[in-house]
Amino acid sequence: MKHNFLPVITAIAAILFSCSESKKPLTVRFEGAYSEKNWKISVINKELPSDWSSYRYLTFEFNSGTTQKFVLSLHDAGGKRQLEILPFMGVWVRASIPIIHFQKMNTEGIDQASIWKTPLAGCWIGFTRNVGPVTSIDSLGVSMEKPVGSPSLQLRNFRLTNNAEDTIFTDVPLVDEFGQWINCDWPGKAISLEELKKAWTEEEMSLNRKNPDISQFGGFKKAKSKQTGFFHVEKIDGKWWFIDPEGYLFYSNGSCCIEPGTDLARLKGREYIFRKLPPDAIDYENGKHKTKSPVVSYYTWNLTRRFGDNWHEKWIELSNRRMEAWGINTVGNWSDPALGNNHKKAYVATLEGWGIENGKMGMPDVYSQNYEAIVDSAAAKQCLPHLKDPWLLGYFIGNEPAWPGRETELAETILNGEESPIKEALRKFLADGDTPEKRKKFASATFDRFLTVVCKAIKKYDPDHLNLGLRFSDPPSDEITKLCKTHFNVFSINHYGYSVNHDVVQHLYELTGLPVIIGEFHFGIPRRGLAPGLVQTRDPDERAVAYRYYVENAAAHPAVIGTHWFQWIDQPSTGRFDGENYNIGILDVTDRPYPEMLKAIQETFGRLLEVHSGKEPPVSREALPK
Repeated sequence: MKHNFLPVITAIAAILFSCSESKKPLTVRFEGAYSEKNWKISVINKELPSDWSSYRYLTFEFNSGTTQKFVLSLHDAGGKRQLEILPFMGVWVRASIPIIHFQKMNTEGIDQASIWKTPLAGCWIGFTRNVGPVTSIDSLGVSMEKPVGSPSLQLRNFRLTNNAEDTIFTDVPLVDEFGQWINCDWPGKAISLEELKKAWTEEEMSLNRKNPDISQFGGFKKAKSKQTGFFHVEKIDGKWWFIDPEGYLFYSNGSCCIEPGTDLARLKGREYIFRKLPPDAIDYENGKHKTKSPVVSYYTWNLTRRFGDNWHEKWIELSNRRMEAWGINTVGNWSDPALGNNHKKAYVATLEGWGIENGKMGMPDVYSQNYEAIVDSAAAKQCLPHLKDPWLLGYFIGNEPAWPGRETELAETILNGEESPIKEALRKFLADGDTPEKRKKFASATFDRFLTVVCKAIKKYDPDHLNLGLRFSDPPSDEITKLCKTHFNVFSINHYGYSVNHDVVQHLYELTGLPVIIGEFHFGIPRRGLAPGLVQTRDPDERAVAYRYYVENAAAHPAVIGTHWFQWIDQPSTGRFDGENYNIGILDVTDRPYPEMLKAIQETFGRLLEVHSGKEPPVSREALPK
């Protein structure tokens, strides 16, 4: 059924199009390793002033032939002000870019995901460190790194406005009933439910039985150490390992977000771009869903088509079979808790309730009078249910705090905020002088108190399970890193790149003496109406090459004891809550695996024991990004 407002939207779009036809769009074709095009502002709109500081938005329209990000740059005599734009593909959109993000770095958000991006209707914005005044803008440019297939970008109607005017110009849907992007085709794109059912059946028949060389917990039966009944870590012959509850050596080969759906987001005002929405999507977004397990994502909707009413139970069973067959032995961060409770695979638990969610840039107010009581209650509630569970690999205590490396901004944000115990403590700390170094020391002291209170409470209620750390997004300062060594059993870092930097890992290890787990990494492809993620490869074959190279070369380091892929399924083509729409899944939205990835995962897992033991070298072939 078509959206009731389509005729109105179509008419408005027609008027806007007719107004823009008076000037031909600017067209850029991106080629080579790096491609850039700049225009004087008088060329893009002769009425644009050079001083943009009294306006709130740069509003313009564009149509991108790719989902690859392009960088939007403002130029003046002093340099560049830049933002990243991650566009929808093959459709004209109007975007109103908040000018404030060209002027200063964002400090609103508790983790890296929330502090470095914001969604719009037909794209999302990634922030950069290249910020500054916008009082003397003389030109504007766009650029792209590693473009795949010489994509084009059209731009028009540049204006400065004080109201956001974001919209998507289309009178036909962009997303089909299976959640696929309509404006592009690819081999294997689902055409009918019958076709999908055939593929689902074939996959289930292909899933092999349990590997006799792998323990029930996912360890390697060919190598054994001390049996404790829980996962622990040991250094054996110069190499660190997880040891599973039966005593077998274990390398954590995991995936994050093993869950039965990635919820759609920001549907209001965008309903018309979907051919048909999942049954409970609108009610769920409005907080009015009536069912216990609402179907709010296309992936979930496809699971109901596959399994019927008891889809969740059957999905758990299938997920366990897949992990067994593919060589994924750990349920990673943000996964469905039912998988861990199923007691078929090792899993991690992510704890919360420490005040991070309310803190400035993710720093909790540890000076609050009742902070220890709040933490104690949160630890008891979350840890006691896991107390005797041998399947729990360990606890992550947070994710990608936003403040490390930005301590001066953290202090400024606290001082400019509402009255609070942490603000009072900071004032006293800076009473005899406010310097960047003192601000860093305050952040370190505050973080040290956070670690002491939180990790003590976790240990109080669960002394047997591992503390896997905080999942830093970038290596923090040496001072912050050293604070972790007495509190964590494993140091965790989310490390995106074409390979694990052994120098970084070695430095972390030398500072802490702790083994290291990679909490996130991925590679994506600009295909299917989805963006390529944080690290791009050219095609599915090259993504498989990238996976093998990354994991095996990580495992070749004596201190690395796990690598967790992010994530299990592709993100929605129209973006999750923060706009991300990455082609980074092991599975696509129709619940079909990418065969090239499966082969790479299986071959890599079969070599991890020998590679991490140092008996076999890691693969040497690196992936092609474009």
